[in-house]
Amino acid sequence: MTGSETTPSFRLAYVPGVTPTKWVRIWNERLPGVPLTLVPVSPAEAPDVLRGGGADAGFVRLPVDRTGLSAIPLYTETTVVVVPKDHLVAAVDEVSVEDLADDIVLHPLDDTLDWEHPPGRPANERPETTADAVELVAAGVGLLIVPQSLARLHHRKDLTYRPVGGAPESRVALSWPEEETTDLVEDFIGIVRGRTVNSTRGRAQAPAQPKEKRSAPPAPRRKPNQGKPSSRTPKPTKRPRRPR
Repeated sequence: MTGSETTPSFRLAYVPGVTPTKWVRIWNERLPGVPLTLVPVSPAEAPDVLRGGGADAGFVRLPVDRTGLSAIPLYTETTVVVVPKDHLVAAVDEVSVEDLADDIVLHPLDDTLDWEHPPGRPANERPETTADAVELVAAGVGLLIVPQSLARLHHRKDLTYRPVGGAPESRVALSWPEEETTDLVEDFIGIVRGRTVNSTRGRAQAPAQPKEKRSAPPAPRRKPNQGKPSSRTPKPTKRPRRPR
């Protein structure tokens, strides 16, 4: 089978907390003949998956190693602290990093927030994943600071969350191998950026067909001598004869 006979497809990686449903729906409406496959990845492995050809494009959390990758920042998430519902933090609308100084704050190994100095008191061990850390919060071991989408992803009835002022924020970006900016990648970039299906940016559009030239209407026939002096000599006017 030659390359030209291969059915086109598109593989989209995404990290936990990102919900690509809306963009996938638009893709299926615009390119029904190109199946889109979702590839869930962890934040740490996402760049290598893209560089290694495991996906054509992907949603990643910044900062990442951008070597060999292009990226378009899309949005910035609110940072929240996950606490038990009976914790004092649950009684307020927002807290600051300083307010958590006396609490044990869990710092999982897959944390994507770019902390210079993690707040609160450290736990004896770092949880392996954010999901593990949420279980420890539910067990009363400590608190957890994460992007809001991750707090929603790991929601539990016995936990709640509140915004944290002064904490780093997580930025989500669309990334792809910079040497593989294919037509399909351009199509997906256009969808994510909200371009309409008729947009001329991104993927090359089919050349417009030239309009048919209308033949000029025939010139009206000019009546003989119209607009020109007559070439015929006028007959002399006869004078009446005088009676003799």
